[in-house]
Amino acid sequence: MTTIAVTGASGFCGSHVATAAAARGAAVHCVGRRPGPVGRHVPWDAAREVPDLSGADLVVHCAAAVGDPVPGSPAEAAMHAVNVDGTARLLEAAAGRPVVWVSSASVYAPATGRSHITEDHPVRGHLNAYGRTKAAGESLALAAGAVVLRPRAVYGPGDPHLVPRLLSRVRRGLLMLPGPSVRLSLTAVENLADACLTAADWPPGAYNIADPTPYERDEAIGAVLRAHGVRARIGHVPLPVAQIVAATAQTLARLRPHAEPPLTRYAVDQLAHSVVLDVSRAESRGWVAGHTLKDYETALLSR
Repeated sequence: MTTIAVTGASGFCGSHVATAAAARGAAVHCVGRRPGPVGRHVPWDAAREVPDLSGADLVVHCAAAVGDPVPGSPAEAAMHAVNVDGTARLLEAAAGRPVVWVSSASVYAPATGRSHITEDHPVRGHLNAYGRTKAAGESLALAAGAVVLRPRAVYGPGDPHLVPRLLSRVRRGLLMLPGPSVRLSLTAVENLADACLTAADWPPGAYNIADPTPYERDEAIGAVLRAHGVRARIGHVPLPVAQIVAATAQTLARLRPHAEPPLTRYAVDQLAHSVVLDVSRAESRGWVAGHTLKDYETALLSR
């Protein structure tokens, strides 16, 4: 029986990976501060310790600090300790075992020309600490010969980040978004979990992971709102105005370094520009994305 160590298995992505691994007959070690949904708990604080990976045949690294902290804040330092230093500790413990390292499309440079992003797109110029630390962590992983997966905007059952943040922005039946609608790649958590468990045999390197086709931003967000029973229409803030508001919010947030600003340049960039991932490299290894936003919507509406 294959034994898979899943870091961050108590979190959103990690819990789906651990559950999927167990369903496929693997023994699962849930490595992290809290127990995962299945298998054996192996305590690990990514910011301080080298994990115990004894007995594992494969390591899937999902543990990460997420968010958009104020530059220079304690939260940014904590993010670096987990996403970069924690990666170094994990790779030390892996000691030659195959590693699948879950990165993010946030590592890609926020430049024009993102309507068809291959894995060769520049990795630089990040607008927040999350992008910078994920890029630094994946650089270590790539140098160690890991398979690095780059999903974008992961959504699905149990999502504690993307959809809750979206729903919280609805005010009096109105959700304001920066600029007109654009085409965006999204990644169902089930698609990411499947990739994590099939990628161990892929050649080392980076692979984009996303749903089969991109979505129109406003249509996708409207579908999510309806699936959650939220009646709201979508309005549009001119992009220059949104950028000014985000810059102001980030400046004011420096007065409260322990709280994230309500709007950031990164959030505006991710919503206002077309970001479409080319997943042909993963598909060339036989991977096929089997889930879409429609599946998520149908599951919610059938509850």
